[in-house]
Amino acid sequence: MAPVRLVSAFRLSMIAVTAALALGGCMRRSGPVAVQPSNTLDSLAYGGGYAAPGPVAYAAAPLPASPQPEYRLDAGDRLRIVVYGQEGLTNTYAIDASGAITMPLIGSVPARGRTAAGLAAAISARLRNGFIREPSVAVEIDSYRPFFILGEVLAPGQYPYVPNMTVESAVAIAGGFSPRARRDSVTLTHPEGGAVVRAVVPLGTPLTPGDTVLVSERWF
Repeated sequence: MAPVRLVSAFRLSMIAVTAALALGGCMRRSGPVAVQPSNTLDSLAYGGGYAAPGPVAYAAAPLPASPQPEYRLDAGDRLRIVVYGQEGLTNTYAIDASGAITMPLIGSVPARGRTAAGLAAAISARLRNGFIREPSVAVEIDSYRPFFILGEVLAPGQYPYVPNMTVESAVAIAGGFSPRARRDSVTLTHPEGGAVVRAVVPLGTPLTPGDTVLVSERWF
């Protein structure tokens, strides 16, 4: 009988050890854990913090476009000026030949050579000086001053400026070249800082408000 009891005791001890090991494994096993991926190219490409399976080709990011100079206001521009909470001041104003706008309460405000943000700051300063405690002013361009095209085009004259125009699109607006026109370049006159810049330019040259395009006659 002793050997039977010994075998039974051994089996019971093995069962107890196995259960303890299984229970310990269950206790140590944790559930799913959300881990913030590290800020690496692999994590950005695969959405996780593990290594990429093999070589990966990464597309180069496009270079940012060079910033365009801020548009400077001048005579002929029409502006939409909003003074928040003041309906009597909110309106569309034209910059006159002297380069200024005229508003109720504050009168004439110089605009020539300023950006839209600079003009908004100037209007706010005027209103703050005895009229409105904390004015909030926004200025946007309602329409640009016109451009001019002269010479060998079918319909020379003054035309409204449209953003992103080129010399070629200005020629198209003026009805196209005349039969005698030189078609590879034009003379562009551009007012800048109180001076006038004049140059012979190709047809793809960007146009700005107030510019004058002269299409010459060809010599052959």
